[in-house]
Amino acid sequence: MSTFQGLPTALFEFFADLAQDNSKDFWDANRQRWQRDVKAPMSALVDELSGEFGPLRMFRPNRDLRFARDKAPYKLWTGATSTPQATGGIGYYLSVSTTGITTGYGAMRMTADQLRRFRDAIDADISGIRFEKLTQELAAQGLPVSPGADQPLRNAPRGWSTDHPRINFLRWKGAAVVQDWPTDTWMHTPQVHERIRDTWAAIEPLRAWLDEHVTQRQHHEPPR
Repeated sequence: MSTFQGLPTALFEFFADLAQDNSKDFWDANRQRWQRDVKAPMSALVDELSGEFGPLRMFRPNRDLRFARDKAPYKLWTGATSTPQATGGIGYYLSVSTTGITTGYGAMRMTADQLRRFRDAIDADISGIRFEKLTQELAAQGLPVSPGADQPLRNAPRGWSTDHPRINFLRWKGAAVVQDWPTDTWMHTPQVHERIRDTWAAIEPLRAWLDEHVTQRQHHEPPR
């Protein structure tokens, strides 16, 4: 029997309160709220999704402050991922905040080796045309493939001509589908699991293409 029954209103209220007082004192005084209202329902959701799509890891609530100007100690969201790397990670992503849910799959920022493999696959007719076709099919479902976290190159990458038939994709530095849902009442129901599951299943053509042409064995570290 499913243990995930939805994201409680209290989860969103917790992050609204944390935004008003992002301090260790607040966290210590409200640790039980986080355990009960945030961690418990998110863990149930992550467990169900992991059973269908492979292992997912929840992000730590603490922010990485080593290079941050903003020294607020805690994240104003919770979430999970199948890959922890900001650069080079290719996988599923999920986050929840007061503004709603963000989820998707892909490579937000490729490493140099991944980018080389990606561009070689885009350049090759069979794999390149297949990528172009899957982007069209996903866009028709309301799931457009984006170039990831970085802006595409303005010019052609070195070694390719601006008249290449897939020059727009060759300029990319990543490839991902990101789905945003504003806060709504259905988020307090099991529909959360259903909608994320259906979205991830629909993205399968992108996952398979990236797995075949770009992914390599990844070194896993705990997500931050």
